[in-house]
Amino acid sequence: MQEETIAGIASGMGGGISIIRISGENALQVVGSIFRTKKYLSNLQKEEKKNIIWKSDYFEKKETHTVHYGFIVNDQEEILDEVIVVLMKEPNSYTKEDVVEIDTHGGNYVVKKILNELLHHGARLAEPGEFTKRAFLNGRIDLSQAEAVMKLISSQNDFSYQSALNQLEGEVSQYIEKIRQDILHQLGYIEAALDDPEHISLDGFAEQLREIMIGHIQKLNKLLLNFDDGRMKSEGINTVIVGKPNAGKSSLMNLMLQQERAIVTNIAGTTRDVLEEKVVLGNIILNLIDTAGIHETEDIVENMGVDKAVDYIEKADFIIYVMDASDKLNEADEQIIQLLQDKKGIILFNKSDLNLVLNEKEINSRLNWTIIPFSNETKQGLEQLKEYITNSFLKGDIQYNDQVYITSVRHKNAVESAVQSLEQVVQTIDDGMPEDFYTIDMMEAYQSLGLINGETASEDLVNKIFSDFCMGK
Repeated sequence: MQEETIAGIASGMGGGISIIRISGENALQVVGSIFRTKKYLSNLQKEEKKNIIWKSDYFEKKETHTVHYGFIVNDQEEILDEVIVVLMKEPNSYTKEDVVEIDTHGGNYVVKKILNELLHHGARLAEPGEFTKRAFLNGRIDLSQAEAVMKLISSQNDFSYQSALNQLEGEVSQYIEKIRQDILHQLGYIEAALDDPEHISLDGFAEQLREIMIGHIQKLNKLLLNFDDGRMKSEGINTVIVGKPNAGKSSLMNLMLQQERAIVTNIAGTTRDVLEEKVVLGNIILNLIDTAGIHETEDIVENMGVDKAVDYIEKADFIIYVMDASDKLNEADEQIIQLLQDKKGIILFNKSDLNLVLNEKEINSRLNWTIIPFSNETKQGLEQLKEYITNSFLKGDIQYNDQVYITSVRHKNAVESAVQSLEQVVQTIDDGMPEDFYTIDMMEAYQSLGLINGETASEDLVNKIFSDFCMGK
């Protein structure tokens, strides 16, 4: 793969300027074959200069990290566009290979024309994430830093941006690598002592190792403890809107989105499936989920929607329970209240602009959540709802502090596996087992943590991670 030269569009299409990136051992040659200077084209137009020949090794003679003005042409020497070419020779480039970036005008047609010329002259179209994948394979960044590239691109608030930036700078990798290197040091000591017991003693080592392992367990558990908080701040709070049919759930979703996303009618049971949208409240991201009204029904399709709603409640970070305050409690309300026990959320007394029938004390005796009088029609309570959600999750502070966060489920699984292995080492010590038994679980922990920076990651895992990247990155 790395012997091939790849090309891809590295910027959004349709802007004033687009960037085409080329990387590989023939990148300079490929771009040089379709690039022309203004002086060359001027001479070419003169009758006496018709026999001049362009040399495709033009960029190979230039210094790295230089900018060149000129034109991209086709095989007939017809100008396709006026461009700026940025030259970055290996190893001082994003991929640690020769990299050339062509800044061209941003029209879709002209960008595709230039890309086709590059493919015609020896490059191939880059796969999703292949530039970053090459940066990883060539040792410029580790796997955790590579994942941070996409997190940085997709960040939607200060926290997700800062956590991705810190991860890209190696904060997570360094935290994990210190633990890995210490485990490796302890492994090496045990192996050396077992090979040369006359000169290296293991007397009292088990007690020392036990304390060291407990210390590492505590450090890793700290990452796990902050995982949900970091994930929600970075990727969004999974917020599920629940209620019985016709309580005003879909109207609330439309109100928060400020657009007609969900169909709203006076007919109960209109929403039969799950609708998902993102809402940004300052520095908070809500993954807003509108569910079907929960109630007993004979309609097969509607019942499937109810089952989905119940599943989403189980996985939710936060619940918005919309109650029709102008209607009495019924069996559907009782069913919902039972589902919401031990969950985190808020109750909206919708239709509070009408005659109130529900009693707050009666509801709080069943579900002790904050209640906000609300109206989808008048927007009463909307700002109070937003403020409550913000305060509940930010706790007055969205600023990224010195705490190291992991926000990837993949990282979480690796850390959990390492913790289990280290706990087994402690148990082995407590059971009085020989020292060589420690090494089995210590190596398991070492390899589990190696999945985070990619040192022990399989080819399939690496390919899966980069397949989720966008084109050109």
